[in-house]
Amino acid sequence: MTDALPHDEDHPDVPARRTGGSGRAVLVVVALAALVLGGLGGALLARQPALTAAPDASVDAGFARDMQTHHAQAVELAVLVRDRSTDEHVRTVALDILLTQQNQIGQMAGWLTTWGLPAASSAPPMAWMSGEHGHTGTGEGATGYSSMPGWVTREDMARLTAATGTDADRLFLELMIPHHQGGVEMAEYAVERARRPQVVSLAENIVRTQERELTVLQDMLAERGGPLP
Repeated sequence: MTDALPHDEDHPDVPARRTGGSGRAVLVVVALAALVLGGLGGALLARQPALTAAPDASVDAGFARDMQTHHAQAVELAVLVRDRSTDEHVRTVALDILLTQQNQIGQMAGWLTTWGLPAASSAPPMAWMSGEHGHTGTGEGATGYSSMPGWVTREDMARLTAATGTDADRLFLELMIPHHQGGVEMAEYAVERARRPQVVSLAENIVRTQERELTVLQDMLAERGGPLP
């Protein structure tokens, strides 16, 4: 078993940070990542074939918006466990998820800027999947962010915030597994229905990466005693 999730290149370490409430922290992560990494996303796009502007209600635009939010919650989970864990393997995995998904948030924010579209849509979250996904969060109803596949509820975020040590490690893994599965489901939908090649390419990369990561996360959870009772 490797000591970290499989990825394409090594990343420098970053310090752990404390976070606040789930919804507020998700919005803060999206905003910061869009500001810091949006420029990087724009620079990358400048070196690629020009993107035809996506309609506001398209799969391309919906994926770019909602996957940013979904990724931001994964970043929040990763930051929480890095604050609480003493398990270096868990901390390394969390850092890998944090850096990879922050980078992808910036890329997607760059697309929206290039297309001249707002960061937020007047349509409800997940409208671009036309109700076909069939997975919702629990404890918050099937509206808003909780309509995203694998979305972690406020109650579970509070449990992770309160957890320490091995309990925090196990709960992080238990929550991140369905969160990754939901991300794969969203990305697979975009692979099949998005029209812009850069969007399809990123969605394919998310599917490949998170499917590999799921194997690692599942093995790690089993090695640490499985889900908390």
